[in-house]
Amino acid sequence: MRGFTANGRAEFINGRGFSLLELVVVVTIISIFFAAIASRLWALQVDAERVAIEQTIGILDSAVGIKVASHIATGDIPGLRTLDRSNPMNLLAKLPKNYLGEVDEAGADIEDGNWYFDTHSHYLVYLVRNKSYFISKLEAPARARFVLQLIYDGSRTNPGIDRIAGLQLVAVEPYTWAR
Repeated sequence: MRGFTANGRAEFINGRGFSLLELVVVVTIISIFFAAIASRLWALQVDAERVAIEQTIGILDSAVGIKVASHIATGDIPGLRTLDRSNPMNLLAKLPKNYLGEVDEAGADIEDGNWYFDTHSHYLVYLVRNKSYFISKLEAPARARFVLQLIYDGSRTNPGIDRIAGLQLVAVEPYTWAR
């Protein structure tokens, strides 16, 4: 225990250090603090992955919109048929760093946190890194899949009857992120 001398200096009164109880209390408080910080950092990491996916999809949506506008401006709306189920990453001037290219999913060994275009299914796929916070109807591995689809005028989506009205990037299956 500390006390103050007449000249104002702090000195140990009985020369002892911390008691075992004081040390346990300090270690417990520090452990609780680090657990709370680690939990918050993990949540931020999950949020960062969610936002990165949303940002990439937003950029792709913009690129698709520009391409559709270009076809409309040149009067080549039927030319949008060539983009149906194509790789949306081909519309970007600069590819994301975590885009691995076109692969055939059968036998592909791809690390989580990366995008790729599955040439077999024609889906753009993102493999989720934080699996325990990602909710989807798909079996493992945790992934979000997207496809470029034509939009048709009319109530039907029949290529033989309805006219092409545009192109959109849509999620193949709905997904959400847990909190």
